[in-house]
Amino acid sequence: QLVESGGGLVQAGGSLRLSCATSGRTFSNYVMGWFRQAPGKEREFVAAIGWAAGNAYYADSVKGRFTISRDNNKNTVYLQMDSLKTEDTAVYFCAASSRSYVPISLVGYLVWGQGTQVTVSS
Repeated sequence: QLVESGGGLVQAGGSLRLSCATSGRTFSNYVMGWFRQAPGKEREFVAAIGWAAGNAYYADSVKGRFTISRDNNKNTVYLQMDSLKTEDTAVYFCAASSRSYVPISLVGYLVWGQGTQVTVSS
C-alpha cells in the first residue's frame, strides 16, 4: 500500500527526488516518514512530516540537504535529496504512522513500503 519510486544512481553532489504513493487509506490522517538502510547497518530515521506540511523533522545527517513534503491531494509524500554524499547510499523506505505525534524512530510506524535503492557514486 506504500510504493516508493525515484531511486537510482547519481554522482556525489547531485540530486534525486523520491516519491511514496499510498492507496487504500485516508492519507492526510497519517504521519509519513522516510527511513534508510545501508548494507550491514540498521534502518535509520531520515525525515518525517506531520499531517500539516509545516511540521517536518530531519536526522542531523541530512538536515539542510533533504526536504520532506507531502501532497494530500495526490496521496504522495516526497523526499527531495540535494548535495548527495556517498554515505547517503542506502535503500530508502517510506512508512506511515497513525500516532498523534511525529515519531522520529522506527517505533510507531506500522506500514512500510518495499524500498527504493539510492546509490551515490564518488
